[in-house]
Amino acid sequence: MREVVVTGGGTGIGYAIAAAFSSLGDHVTITGRREHVLKEAAERLGAAYAAFNAASPVAVKEALDSLPSRVDVLVNNAGGNTNLDRRQPDDLMDVAEAWWANLNANLMSAVLVTTALAPRMSKGGRIVSIGSIAARGTGSGSYGAAKAAIESWTADLAAELGPRGITANVVSPGLVLDTEFFRGRLTEDGIRARVENTRNGRPGTPSDVADTVLYLASAGAGHVTGQVLHVNGGAYLGR
Repeated sequence: MREVVVTGGGTGIGYAIAAAFSSLGDHVTITGRREHVLKEAAERLGAAYAAFNAASPVAVKEALDSLPSRVDVLVNNAGGNTNLDRRQPDDLMDVAEAWWANLNANLMSAVLVTTALAPRMSKGGRIVSIGSIAARGTGSGSYGAAKAAIESWTADLAAELGPRGITANVVSPGLVLDTEFFRGRLTEDGIRARVENTRNGRPGTPSDVADTVLYLASAGAGHVTGQVLHVNGGAYLGR
């Protein structure tokens, strides 16, 4: 039985990823900041949970006793576009805080949890971080920049952990519905415009992303590392 840790595993894509691993008989631990959400999700999944802020070095360190002593698969899913929760910046301090918020939520959360758990990763382990189509020049400002940084950091991580047989990859979704990402602000016109950019004429689903993560975590993906797998229906062509 594999030990799997999924950050941001209480809802949306993270929950779908946790459910996919649970369906295979793996032991899953989900993390996030909202304990009540995690507890309910963990009960549905038959999983363990640990509530903490993955972007806080202190919180990550304090949470280590609640995480598995051996980790076979780590999925860095925690994050989201924090600009959707902020007003338009008025001055330089507002701009700086907006950028720090997205970098902390999306980049530092992955860096801190991975660094903390790397000594516990088993030989042949798997690390998968969730990126975004926004990293490839589709906009979203500091959010896109943070997700682009995930790709660069993953390249270094693959080289660092490769000698231990550990792979590190990024799954980069496009539009995915049935999540909390857009905070209920995405209009029908917004969905239509994004779907028109795809080759298969549909939005993505959390299970589309989860199935790709399962592949990267499988024995058959042992020679796939340092890569970005795009799951966007062809809205961005990785060529």
